[in-house]
Amino acid sequence: MSIFAYSYMVKALIVGIAISIIIPFMGVVVVNKKISIIGDALSHVSLAGVMLGLITSTSPILGAIILCIVASLFLEFIRTKFPGYQEISTAIVMSTGIGLASILSGFVKKSANFESFLFGSIIAIPDFDFYLILAVALIVFVVFIYFFKDLMYISFDESSARLAGINVDRINLIFMILIAITISVSARTVGILIISSLMVIPVACAMQFKVGYVKTTILSSIFGIIFTILGLVLSFYFGLKPGGTIVLIGVLFLIILLIKNK
Repeated sequence: MSIFAYSYMVKALIVGIAISIIIPFMGVVVVNKKISIIGDALSHVSLAGVMLGLITSTSPILGAIILCIVASLFLEFIRTKFPGYQEISTAIVMSTGIGLASILSGFVKKSANFESFLFGSIIAIPDFDFYLILAVALIVFVVFIYFFKDLMYISFDESSARLAGINVDRINLIFMILIAITISVSARTVGILIISSLMVIPVACAMQFKVGYVKTTILSSIFGIIFTILGLVLSFYFGLKPGGTIVLIGVLFLIILLIKNK
């Protein structure tokens, strides 16, 4: 029984590969800026956006995208008011997302759909969401490549980036919007609860090779693709949850690399 004999699995593989390319891209910047918790903060806001989409009977992913973009702008606004205290803005946005999700959960009647976003349901993506995810992933990819050098500079040292003539505030804002969109479109595939794991684990694996920023970025996406494909194949043949399987495979790879480099 071939995995390619089923159209929903082919769609899952296409979406999975697209997502596994852009998530590690965001992860490289997040890890270098030491703000990994942002993934958790925006994923909670994404959860509220999904609920909003379910309540209004529109696209949950579209709801997540809109709410996450608003949250990213709010986060960046708070960050400018507390320079040097990034964790304050992140904690506030996370608390807001949790609070909003808690209130909206009382209005959600489709609990099955809700759970598919919590833990991922990449094999049950509607056609509209399928094309929406691919379109958004392509936009994120193009914008990230266009601002690659600027993002690289601010991920290491914002002060030096300013001296180099980079508009740090503008690039930070663009990055926050990119990461918000990335987390939103990833909700249905890997699950809201484990998005931040897929953002960090491939990067952690790539860092073990010590090959520099550019190659680490590329290697992170390669690892993301490998984890996604293996996770989908194993989940198909063994009846496992795709999102959790993808992340656990990533953790296993990381443990192997850490032991090997010990």
